[in-house]
Amino acid sequence: MKVIVRAPSNIAFIKYWGKKNEKLRIPANSSISMNLSDAYTETSVEFKKILSDDLVIIDGKKIDGKEKERISRHLNLIRKMARINFFAEVLSKNNFPKGAGIASSASGFAALTLAGVKAAGLNLSEKELSVLARLGSGSACRSIPDGFVEWKKGSKSSDSYAYSLKSPEYWDIRDIIVVVGEKSKKVGSTEGHKEATSSPFYKARISEMDKKIADIKLALKNKDFTKFGRIVEEEAINMHTVMMTSKPPLFYWLPKTLEIMQSITTWRE
Repeated sequence: MKVIVRAPSNIAFIKYWGKKNEKLRIPANSSISMNLSDAYTETSVEFKKILSDDLVIIDGKKIDGKEKERISRHLNLIRKMARINFFAEVLSKNNFPKGAGIASSASGFAALTLAGVKAAGLNLSEKELSVLARLGSGSACRSIPDGFVEWKKGSKSSDSYAYSLKSPEYWDIRDIIVVVGEKSKKVGSTEGHKEATSSPFYKARISEMDKKIADIKLALKNKDFTKFGRIVEEEAINMHTVMMTSKPPLFYWLPKTLEIMQSITTWRE
């Protein structure tokens, strides 16, 4: 059975950078996000007897190497749960640049999880789907529930999952995506997470996360956009400070990024 699904990317207001368990993708802190309904991945999965290996095509390009291995590992989890041994044909396309900072791995692995599970004949709860998606890409677990979402860091695999805090209709706020470059990041998030603890600011950041989570939840509850915006902006700068002071340093901001940030500050004034 061929199954086609669409899953959104998401933007984290309180982000996670650094993992408590690399293999299980358990984060060092909880995070809060919002799904982006107009930035999505559409994926079809079909398990076929005739295939001698998984076939993965993303945005019209056949995928091999490490990227394919990562996808096959995720499919193996589904195959094991469903007790099937057929290889899969995976066709996937994004409506935004892949690997350019818009969380294509979140929408990609959420879509792969949803389509793969259904194609394999499994019936999983939203929590189980979120846990499974997380094993493919941490932020993918946040693209399973709808609307405004919290990813609870948890202490083990079964309790590290995302759930809806509020529905999409709760608060009509929009995320404007400005694409300043379509080239993929030189260092992906998976590798970047591994270096997070090398930053001298990492421990201080983690120590503040519980308060940040509580503050952003209160701002969301009260629809206090001024407080909400201040927390989100500070959090983005804080996380990138950790990135830029890691060893080796990671520079995900481009000159145009800073120009836009400065312009937004000026427009507000």
